[in-house]
Amino acid sequence: MASVDIVIPVYNEEHVLARSVETLRAFLRDSLPACLPAGQAGRTGRPHAWRIVIADNASTDGTLAVAQGLVEQYPAEVAVVHLPQKGRGRALRAAWLGSDAEVLTYMDVDLSTDLSALPPLVDAIAVEGYDVAIGSRLARGSRITRSLRRELISRAYNLLIKAIHFTHFSDAQCGFKAIGRRAAQELVPLVKNEEWFFDTELLILAEKGGYRIKEVPVRWVEDPDTRVKIASTVAEDVRGLLRLRFRRLPKRPQQPQ
Repeated sequence: MASVDIVIPVYNEEHVLARSVETLRAFLRDSLPACLPAGQAGRTGRPHAWRIVIADNASTDGTLAVAQGLVEQYPAEVAVVHLPQKGRGRALRAAWLGSDAEVLTYMDVDLSTDLSALPPLVDAIAVEGYDVAIGSRLARGSRITRSLRRELISRAYNLLIKAIHFTHFSDAQCGFKAIGRRAAQELVPLVKNEEWFFDTELLILAEKGGYRIKEVPVRWVEDPDTRVKIASTVAEDVRGLLRLRFRRLPKRPQQPQ
């Protein structure tokens, strides 16, 4: 039986958080029968025990109150981590490193990625033995709905990663990823970025370090209410790619025999 934390990093998302958590709960309970809340898993012998973790990074609206209300309503199924500083990478770092789950995942609160990709994402770690699993909007079999502008920016960015770092993964920034606990404990402390580049840096470190990465094709629909600021995010990403280009990237520590 594998334990699974599903982290949702949030910043000023009070308008959508409760609805997204309810949708995710319904999927986990009804469409993913192998998963049960952590407090019930031992009663059935089913393979995975899950928990939803809301990682609030310095929201200034009512997001934290909504999250705390969900914890009170579903204490066996929902937890909250609150950080006083903003940053998606910072939120993931705190939630993943503070967890004792065997499989650590995250997804964007808008649920742009169809939840049907979650079971193969988890199984890639828990069953197939991969270190990292990523939802890919550019892998064969993916079905994507987004603007031409976002499509071109995404493809150009991923080509830039390959050009600078000679990597093999196809989609660095889809907000739908999983990592094994051991890999997280080894890789996350090496990641310097605390914001949007966190994902890309983690994947580059993982591939260059010899960790096994699996890509899962996804169905993905662009959220018109996205909070991502394209220009500043692109600038942050380019700086991060150049920083890593001139950094000696560590290999994976040898595992005990």
